[in-house]
Amino acid sequence: QVQLVESGGGLVQAGGSLRLSCTASARTFSMYNMGWFRQGPGKEREFVAVISWSGGMTYYGDFVKGRFTISRENAKNTVYLQMNNLRPEDTAIYYCAKHGIHSASYFSTDEYDLWGQGTQVTVSS
Repeated sequence: QVQLVESGGGLVQAGGSLRLSCTASARTFSMYNMGWFRQGPGKEREFVAVISWSGGMTYYGDFVKGRFTISRENAKNTVYLQMNNLRPEDTAIYYCAKHGIHSASYFSTDEYDLWGQGTQVTVSS
């Protein structure tokens, strides 16, 4: 069974950086678009970023404003989220997810059919 495992979360001060990683257990990883979502305390899960299977297309949530970069290394079955200039409002559990092969949109949780367990990111002021 395919699994997604996130890592790289932690506690950081405002203005700091973190790089999250998500590694898939399947060799078919390179066939799929991959996304990152986050869920803050008392909030709904929201779209952060998505990257196409080839890495040639990326989209970001409006709040990112150039601070985050999504990338992937298909040879390592891994997708990354580099987060810079972190703010306290970025505090959340961050999840990676596999985009459904027949899904047309990228921005809703409904379009993703496999999720990791999440990694906590806490940004102190």
